[in-house]
Amino acid sequence: SWIPRCSYSVCLDLQKETSRSATVAALDSVVKIYTVSSTPNVVQPWQRDEEEESTGSGFVISKEKILTNAHVVENHSYVQVRKHGSSTAYKAKVEAVGHECDLAILVIDNKEFWEDMDPLELGDLPFINEEVSVLGYPKGGDTISVTKGIVSRIEPTNYVHSSTELLSIQIDAAINKGNSGGPVVIGNKVAGVAFQGLTRSENIGYIIPTQVVKHFLSCSEESGAFVCFGSLDISCQRMVDAQLRKLFQMDHTMTGILINAINPLSDAHKFLKKDDVILAIDGVPMGNDAKVPFKGKERISYNHLVSMKKPSETALLKVLRDGREHEFNISLKPVQRLIPVHQPDPSYYILAGFVFVPLSEPYIDDDLSDDICECEVEKRMPKTAGEQIIVISQVLSDDINRAYSDFKKSQVKKVNGVEVVNLKHLRDLIEDCCIELLRLDFEDDRVVALNFTSAKEATSLILERHGIRSAMSKDLQKEPTTKLSTD
Repeated sequence: SWIPRCSYSVCLDLQKETSRSATVAALDSVVKIYTVSSTPNVVQPWQRDEEEESTGSGFVISKEKILTNAHVVENHSYVQVRKHGSSTAYKAKVEAVGHECDLAILVIDNKEFWEDMDPLELGDLPFINEEVSVLGYPKGGDTISVTKGIVSRIEPTNYVHSSTELLSIQIDAAINKGNSGGPVVIGNKVAGVAFQGLTRSENIGYIIPTQVVKHFLSCSEESGAFVCFGSLDISCQRMVDAQLRKLFQMDHTMTGILINAINPLSDAHKFLKKDDVILAIDGVPMGNDAKVPFKGKERISYNHLVSMKKPSETALLKVLRDGREHEFNISLKPVQRLIPVHQPDPSYYILAGFVFVPLSEPYIDDDLSDDICECEVEKRMPKTAGEQIIVISQVLSDDINRAYSDFKKSQVKKVNGVEVVNLKHLRDLIEDCCIELLRLDFEDDRVVALNFTSAKEATSLILERHGIRSAMSKDLQKEPTTKLSTD
């Protein structure tokens, strides 16, 4: 039968019109988020910085729940949400935060807000070159914005908010401030959540795929836990060189990656050894480039196989050790970092004007500059549970510390010859000191000597002078013991 030549173009026009109508309908489920936040002062951890106002986007995912980015509501003291086409802002409560995947759930206890608000449906992973629409409230205006883009890449990416590598989707549309947390849709279904752009690059944005979103939602509903991405906690290298593969007794049919280091606190430490070669994970063959088959002919980092499992779930590893193959079922755990990425309530301890704090990413970003090599510290894995790197954030000037004013940013190693494990341990070692002189040893081999009695007396005066209420953060303060009456 004869088919008009224009029928194909008419069909495409109808598809575009249907998609356009679905996108317009989705706008009513997108909200603008107003956040008032106060960032902890990592250098003076007994106080917080001045409150700041910021905006972001979000969308309805289920009855009376809104999804947005974790960084949109980070360090919040007050959050409000405004509906599309409304002038009223409603108070919201942050119900759950997943810093790893940069996602958060908001709830609003107001029936009026939820009138005519329908949840958006989470779709599947899009295809390369598929058109998407970014919905949200970017800076530059107050009304809702729609930006078109094309899916250009799907692969694990470093999430800036958490320094965690998870699956993401790259699109050729800019994700500007204010867009964060908004839905990226294909028709009437969500393809992902806008969350970050690429510095110094125009029209490149990244979205969190629904695969990661569903994993976060499932984890929070099942256990209420928001650390929900598994890790083997190992360090590996690629084996693209034939001589390297020969050294580790791999035949020409084998491909894999070489284990360089294993976190002593991980379950993998019980089974795996340095110089083991991982040949497969859960039956999926490992490439010499540390990648595995993904979608169609795509290949992505093997970390994706592990990160999309929950902590306590297992991964079956096939490894080559001394020329023989072995299989191990390894229980996954959250990534255990020596340097925390987030520190909502910083810990501190003050003695004789020395302000001791645990090293953290916010501290490195804010104040440390090049005094401690971040790259070298980050390579280290914790040796024991609760281990911290303790540094002096500043020295509050006084006669007692005048000779040590240049010790700011120095790393403490020992107190009276005992190696420091963490800040609580340092506090105990100092508070329990029963000798005249207190000795502090540092990473650079320098030493501080303090008369313990004089140091405690000076501490009280220094705190009063600077208006500091306590010599230590609340988490370090010991509860007073109640003495039983003998009457």
